[in-house]
Parts: sequence; C-alpha cells; structure tokens
Amino acid sequence: MSSPATAMLLAAGRGERMRPLTDGCPKPLLKVQGKSLLQWHLEALQCSGTRQVVINTDWLADHIVQAPHPAGLHLRYSHEGHDFGGALETAGGIARALPLLDAVFWVLAADVFTPGFEFSPSALERFAASDKLAHLWLVRNPAHNPAGDFGLQAVATGPAPALNLAKDDPRPRFTFSTIGLYRRALFAPPWCDIAPGNPQGIKAALAPLLRRAMDQGRVSAELYHGPWTDVGTPQRLVELNA
Repeated sequence: MSSPATAMLLAAGRGERMRPLTDGCPKPLLKVQGKSLLQWHLEALQCSGTRQVVINTDWLADHIVQAPHPAGLHLRYSHEGHDFGGALETAGGIARALPLLDAVFWVLAADVFTPGFEFSPSALERFAASDKLAHLWLVRNPAHNPAGDFGLQAVATGPAPALNLAKDDPRPRFTFSTIGLYRRALFAPPWCDIAPGNPQGIKAALAPLLRRAMDQGRVSAELYHGPWTDVGTPQRLVELNA
C-alpha cells in the first residue's frame, strides 16, 4: 500500500455501566493519567503515520466533535444518533462509515486503554497482501471475562467458528481486544447484506460477519501481550488512575 490506512474509532456507546460518570461526559472522553481515552488512541494513530480517522457518535456527540485532537490528523464523523436516533452497533456503524474508509482499515473501541499498542504499518502491509477479510488482536482473559471470546487456533486457521466453540473445548480462548484490521469486502455480500453507507440505519453486530468469514478461513489473529484494559466500570478507571 502506498499510504497509511484510515482508522475508525467506535465512540457511539452510552456507557451505562460507567454512570454517573458518563451522564455528562462521553465514555471515550474520560481521562486516564491526564488524557482522555480518545486522545490516547489518536496520538498512537498519529505516531503510526495514520492521518485519516473516522469517529462514530451517538451519546453527547458534540462533546466528541469539540474535543481537542493532535495536529495533523483529519477527523471525520459518522453521527449515528443524529441521523438515526441511536447507535447502530459495531457492524452497522462500520457499514455506515464505509464510504469514508479505505480498502483496508483499522477499527478499535475508543473506550479501551492500551497505551503500548502500535498501529504498525508493517502489520497493515501484511494484512493487505493476504487473502484475509479481518485480522484480530486478542488479549489474555481479564477477570471480568474469564471464558474468553475466541479460540486462537480456530481464528487463525478457520476450521470452525470460534464463537461457537463449546465451553469444554481444549483449545485456549482469549478476549477480543476490539483492535482489528478489516477489508471493505467483509461488509459486502456474501458476508454482509447492509448497503454501503447503511442508508436505512440497520443495527447489526460484528460477530455474525466474523463467524461467516471464519467458516471459510478468512480471519486471522494474534495475541497482544502489552497492557490493555476495557474501561467498563468506574472501579477500573480508578485503578488505572491510582
């Protein structure tokens, strides 16, 4: 690829479990070690050479639009709440923003804290040269998700849908970090039936698309060993700021 990919930050969630902190502040703007979660991600993307970032919004969208961001980044917004009255879930939101994204692109939730993650241009190049539709970064299971989300072997080789693994499956399962590289083709038939731009505002989860692609061996993954926290409760935010 001749230029860095675009990136999409998922920032449309209401943050119900973080209330009352999120009653007047979008969850991605909560601060960890002096900077908002959103700022941490934008700075990391800027360091990787990414210049185009799409942010989807719903709850308190104006706060996100008005938040400061690093110079040199071009931010665009997909206003799901303004356009459709609410968030469209992950696949629906990506489909909505698809006209603003490149052939391959990064996606991650804006409300995780992963200060050491590198949005590596070489990882982007390898993915673009492959036949995969998605490449996911998984992490060791945190205390709040002990069963994990994906079996790494299944994700890497595709012989069975990782999300359908039985609880007693001997293969280890890990937690999806929310960080991934995606190809636009994953959000088109036969994997996804939502029209580009999602003009009807269809709500759709990402897991079914990944499940279909895993069936065909079109999803790869790797384990990320750096610091990672799903900032899903006020207590986790307190611990990060301790």
